[in-house]
Amino acid sequence: MLYLHDVWVNWFEGEENGYNVCPFHEWRKADGIEILDQAPILFIDNKTFDYIENDLQDIPQEILDKIYQRAYVRKNQERKALDYACIVTNGTAILAFDTMGYHIPIRKSRLIPRQERLVADLIEGRTAANYSLSNTTNKEFHILSLPTNYMVGLTRKERQLKQLLMIALDQLNVGQCLEEVRYWLTEWSPERYQTIKEMTFQHAWQTLYQEVVEGWSIQHEEFCKQIIKGQAFYEDIWEREQDTYSTKSLRS
Repeated sequence: MLYLHDVWVNWFEGEENGYNVCPFHEWRKADGIEILDQAPILFIDNKTFDYIENDLQDIPQEILDKIYQRAYVRKNQERKALDYACIVTNGTAILAFDTMGYHIPIRKSRLIPRQERLVADLIEGRTAANYSLSNTTNKEFHILSLPTNYMVGLTRKERQLKQLLMIALDQLNVGQCLEEVRYWLTEWSPERYQTIKEMTFQHAWQTLYQEVVEGWSIQHEEFCKQIIKGQAFYEDIWEREQDTYSTKSLRS
């Protein structure tokens, strides 16, 4: 068994999509960085890595058996074993996870660049192990869990705001208010005002969704700010994203 020591992790909890497990350059000063005293390393096949990185289903039992209580975290000078935590790599990408005692990868983290290089060095010349995923179900994407192609290339701030915008659109769909959806589509595309007045609810909502789900721009950001106005919880998230920056104090 390969091991890495003094591993810096920035846990993202409950994230089923790997694009929300931020790389080191997107870590922020407000993030809670933890140091694992020791973590086992598994070199695994591409399919299993993608399954762990981009889903929240049960990890293959063979992997759980291999890593049981082989990872440790040090708190207040006490060394505590974690039931199921380790670092996995497919030879290209690298991910740490901790199940918090369950059988699914509840917490996920990237590594700092120096430790990613160490993992790459440790697996050099080795062969990836293959695991059975026969009991899994196919993942389904939806408006609150967008496919990767809609998030690729966006910054952490942009991904957060895009997810916030998707929540607002989902609420709009649930509300089924024709005048409301026509209003917001007109805000997004005012030059089509006359056409929008003739649209059904579903036509207007689908048009709005299909147009805002692509990419990200200043127009998206301003539209997000407008559509969540008056909802204190969402406004707070929007404001926090305006004030946060990737940390400059952490170094690899």
